[in-house]
Amino acid sequence: MAQLTRIWELYLYFGVFVAIGMSPYIPLLSLVPKWFTTNRGRMNAIVLSGMGLGTMIMPPVASSLISMWQWRNSYLVIAIITLILMVTASQFLKTPPQQELNGKNNSPIKQLVDQKNEGFTLRQAIRTKQFAFLGMIYFSFLFCVTAITVHIVIHATGLNIPATNAALTLSLIGGACIVGMNAMGNMADRFSNKIALGVSNSLMGLSLAWLIPSNSEWSLYLFSTVFGFAYGGIQVLISPLVAELFGTRSHGVILAAGALVGSIGAALGPIIAGYIFDALGSYTIAFIICTVLSFTGLVSTLLLQTRTQS
Repeated sequence: MAQLTRIWELYLYFGVFVAIGMSPYIPLLSLVPKWFTTNRGRMNAIVLSGMGLGTMIMPPVASSLISMWQWRNSYLVIAIITLILMVTASQFLKTPPQQELNGKNNSPIKQLVDQKNEGFTLRQAIRTKQFAFLGMIYFSFLFCVTAITVHIVIHATGLNIPATNAALTLSLIGGACIVGMNAMGNMADRFSNKIALGVSNSLMGLSLAWLIPSNSEWSLYLFSTVFGFAYGGIQVLISPLVAELFGTRSHGVILAAGALVGSIGAALGPIIAGYIFDALGSYTIAFIICTVLSFTGLVSTLLLQTRTQS
């Protein structure tokens, strides 16, 4: 990215290579339900809290680097940090054991091995109504998240809010995301993934409805806080939900298939919101679409029929 000179290079390096570089979060989240038969929500929350911290910390860090060294050198610095932290940390990850240890039939290791034979294959999963509902939840969730995170600062500055204060809306989303992950992860462990996901979708829909008429700093800050909380909740619950719906036999590829459907929403969200703003000079219709989609995700959640075993 630091060597960009042509627009096609931006599309290739950022649109393709960076996107591929973001994909390891799928196998990372697939490891959690395979290692933990209980408290999956809490464990996912701990893992995904790093993403919330990144959303909260990196925008001001990147802004400071750019102000000191310009954007090309800033990309080099971020690249070095990424290589050192991510590549090093990944070396410590371990897959669940492949065989029972010491012949202990009731050991935790035995339970982990038994899980490999439980659940659906990808072909079986995609033929169910549950997968269709999962796809709708993922699509609506990522459509809303990308549309908001790409355009919320532009929307705020368009309301004559100073750029620094406008950027705070994005940081608030990242901070509230961490809280939402842990709160909803614990709620899922105590009650169910379906209940926690329903609460999260409801909060996201209500926050987006609040955003439509909002035109002041405090109202945008309130929106960012509630939206970020809901964002974190939904994000942390999808992986354990897949385990609950389809088991852990093919968890990684089923989660990836759902994320593939969601990525269509992630791609469409910012484009549609931007097109609406360019055509009408306002984000109102875009926010209404996001609100409707968010409540569509809520309805899909309510229609889920979870398995009694995961």
